[in-house]
Amino acid sequence: MKRKITISIIISILTLLFAVALGSVYVSPMDILRIIGSKLFHSPLPETVSDTNISIIWNLRLPRSLVAFVIGGMISVSGVIMQSVLKNPLASSYTLGVSSGASLGAGFVILFGFSLPLMGGFSLPVMGFVFGLGTMLLGISFAGRLDKGFENNTIILTGMVISLFVNAIVTLMSAVKREQMQRLIYWQMGSFSAQDWKNLFILLPIAAVGILLVFHYHRELDMLTFGEEQAKTMGVNTKLVKWILLIAAAALTGSAISFVGVIGFVDLVAPHVVRKIFGSSHRYVIPMSALLGGVFMVICDLVSRTVITNQEIPVGAVTALIGAPFFAYIFFSKRERG
Repeated sequence: MKRKITISIIISILTLLFAVALGSVYVSPMDILRIIGSKLFHSPLPETVSDTNISIIWNLRLPRSLVAFVIGGMISVSGVIMQSVLKNPLASSYTLGVSSGASLGAGFVILFGFSLPLMGGFSLPVMGFVFGLGTMLLGISFAGRLDKGFENNTIILTGMVISLFVNAIVTLMSAVKREQMQRLIYWQMGSFSAQDWKNLFILLPIAAVGILLVFHYHRELDMLTFGEEQAKTMGVNTKLVKWILLIAAAALTGSAISFVGVIGFVDLVAPHVVRKIFGSSHRYVIPMSALLGGVFMVICDLVSRTVITNQEIPVGAVTALIGAPFFAYIFFSKRERG
């Protein structure tokens, strides 16, 4: 197991290095390390490293790649929670309306120019986060009132109904403000363009707190995979644990997509790959999903900005091209086993 973890960490570091190196202007990994060392430790740079390369690496590619890595980790851990708590290999935060709620919040900002006091340019991510989290909390609360036992099927169906309702509101808003509709559609497809150090420093503590909170419940997640009744006999307060974990999942996903737009399938792909490699124990599944989910997102972002010369495609389209066949594979393989 230690060997697998070590190899995963090395792959993650190499992936980040090459993602930062590749682009319209190639910068060697050694020059990247020299630039990082110069910025962090004020070490001298050789004359061969130009000011242009320093600006490209430090101001553009490095913060963008790190933001992609952090967001990939956040979304992946959220997927771990959903699949384990709801005992559904195809479950995700989007099932419970986080993405539709975030789109509604973004719609108020993009379509109607709504701005929060004192927030300025952060009105869009704040509204996306608040509406995404609020939509999911509404769905969970409604499910709790409908079903005192807080059964998984009730949670999923309630989330889907609320998600469809919120999506209908977003469609009506787009029809009213057609001149701004294209911008909202692009946001819904996801992009890491214009990400900077400021956004990274906002996301890092959210990611750290959220993932550590989830990891604190790794034993409870293991017990829940055996079924609610068995978890209760082991002393787990299943309803309370579900509430805490589902809210944590919504907070992680809502925070992530509020900055970069809706990006799907990462929370489906990464946890499944991790379980195949590291087993089903959440002691390993949670941190390794954060790590490999970050790697997957960095690779998708690299493809989105390099596959077409002088043009960037939405990263959500790249994750969908990979994730949709993966979704079909899981679905049909599950049916065959059934």
